[in-house]
Amino acid sequence: MPARRAVTGRSQEPRKRFAEELRSLRAERELPLRKLGEVVGWDWSLFSKMENGETLGGPEVVQALDQYYGTPGLLLTLWELAVSDPTQFKERYQRYMRLEAESVSMWHYAVGALPGLLQTPGYARTLLSTSGMEGAELTKQVEARIGRRTLLLGDGAAQFRTILSETVLRTRLPNGDEWREQLEYLLTMSERQNVTIQVVPHEVGLHTLTNTDVMFLRLTDGRPVAWVETGYSGDLVEGAAAVEGLQLRYDRVRDLALSPAESRKFIMWTLEETSCEPSI
Repeated sequence: MPARRAVTGRSQEPRKRFAEELRSLRAERELPLRKLGEVVGWDWSLFSKMENGETLGGPEVVQALDQYYGTPGLLLTLWELAVSDPTQFKERYQRYMRLEAESVSMWHYAVGALPGLLQTPGYARTLLSTSGMEGAELTKQVEARIGRRTLLLGDGAAQFRTILSETVLRTRLPNGDEWREQLEYLLTMSERQNVTIQVVPHEVGLHTLTNTDVMFLRLTDGRPVAWVETGYSGDLVEGAAAVEGLQLRYDRVRDLALSPAESRKFIMWTLEETSCEPSI
């Protein structure tokens, strides 16, 4: 029997497939990049980078392209697949990310940095760049991280709770405008019914998760798993006894945290404090 042939010669890798479709649609119309920029309303250099796979762009520009090309929803669907593609992340995170996408609820504790699901582009870029990442790879990883925020949006989104050490809110971004944007985004997300944000103030002292970042996932079959992370590595914990032990520690920290309403006031106070500082 002859080998089965692929239906098309298009790439099966989401990011490459998205770029290929952009190039193909423009080529069919024999449209120069500069002309595309004029008619759609974005700088043509952005479209060049998108077609070369250097950036994915944002949902607004992709929707505009869908409208112009007469492909309602096609490009946006390819874009969503590209930004959430787990192959953009390091190998050790891939199984965790698959479980995260399937989870019905997520409980998180943050020691020193905000969870990726609540990060703005400016925060993500600054945090990722501290590891030495730069250029196209940095842009790619920022887009991938921001794309994951869709897990908390839309109908049927997973329930998410994060408990933030006060350290997280005291560790500001160098850029004041980007830091204020991040705090405002936290307040916006805290208004969603599926998102709960709490703060553990410094005054409570040492506790059971003082040096442990952890995320609990409850899967569709009711089984809980945990992801424990440091700045250098992470471990997926699936053993029932180990997960239960971590959950007990988490519950004790939650008992120490401010209520969601008090935590929101704390974030608002932090934002007001930042906004009152003179610009340099």
